[in-house]
Amino acid sequence: LYKDKKFKKLVSKSTLLKFYKDTWEKEYSEDIFIVKDGLKADNYKKMGMKFVEDYYNRMKPFDQITILGLETQDRMTLPNGDQWHVRIDKLGCDPEGNYFVCDYKTNSRMKDQEEADSDRQLALYSVWVKDKFKDAKSVKLIWHMLAFDKDAVSERTEEQLQKLQGDVVDLINQIKKAEEEKNFPTNVTGLCSYCVYKSMCPSFKHQVEIEEKPIEKFKDDEGVQFVDEFSEIKNKLKELQDKQDELKSKLVEFAKQKGVDIVYGSNMKCSVKEFDKLVMPEGEDKDKFIQLMKDKGIYEDCSMVCYPRLQSKVLKDDIDKELKKMCQIEKDFRLSLSKRKDLEEE
Repeated sequence: LYKDKKFKKLVSKSTLLKFYKDTWEKEYSEDIFIVKDGLKADNYKKMGMKFVEDYYNRMKPFDQITILGLETQDRMTLPNGDQWHVRIDKLGCDPEGNYFVCDYKTNSRMKDQEEADSDRQLALYSVWVKDKFKDAKSVKLIWHMLAFDKDAVSERTEEQLQKLQGDVVDLINQIKKAEEEKNFPTNVTGLCSYCVYKSMCPSFKHQVEIEEKPIEKFKDDEGVQFVDEFSEIKNKLKELQDKQDELKSKLVEFAKQKGVDIVYGSNMKCSVKEFDKLVMPEGEDKDKFIQLMKDKGIYEDCSMVCYPRLQSKVLKDDIDKELKKMCQIEKDFRLSLSKRKDLEEE
């Protein structure tokens, strides 16, 4: 469409749709796996045709901007010397010196303004545009959201772009450090079910190993035994905790009825002492109460460090460097049990 437009040739909508259909027939095969239940290839084919038709109707005659590049291929150098791959779907400009970095999206959810303003990829492309085209007065980032026949538009200030480059460099350094330490945490999502690299992934490697074992050998696997026993003990502990809470209530009620503060058993005795316990105000009253504590000068005496919040700030490097130097980071493990979704699907 835009390639022909360079030669002052306007492709008709029928020609464009025919090109789409021919490309579909050529490229589609039964090997392509459709993830969503209840949908077939023809559903996606018709959806794509509607995207093309809606876009054509809205943008015709396609002369809003001068096209400078389609699917550009280049690299830009970041402040630390690393390279960022620049591939822009459509790059254009207008006579006023406004440049446009355009990306085509088929997402089923519309990109809102907050998402557009925080997008990293196209924002970095604008750095490349300003470096390559010195006459650029502005660089507008445009996402053509084809499913909604609408555009999401954003722009960045110089200060935002400087900060973004610094953030990207920090992220690259984190990745390099993770590779050096062989500590690259996985991110399990719904798409993992369709991944062909499970045998290499720490989150699925053991699953693949036990699936390859014959049924009679399955229970012999040490990992299976450990998890089964761990799960059994966790359940027993939960039952015991519930039972303990129940007995505590019964003992308190018994002591009240008998007018005693010690209840005797066969070998042990249990002291049951009533005491006063502070109940803090909640909601807006809690905020007022805390402010009043500060005004009265007792907040520092009664407050304590919130360890989870402090840890989060340290690990995210969102804390004063002098404070961070005084902290020590050590490795630990957190275990959590959950149902195996692969068995639920079966």
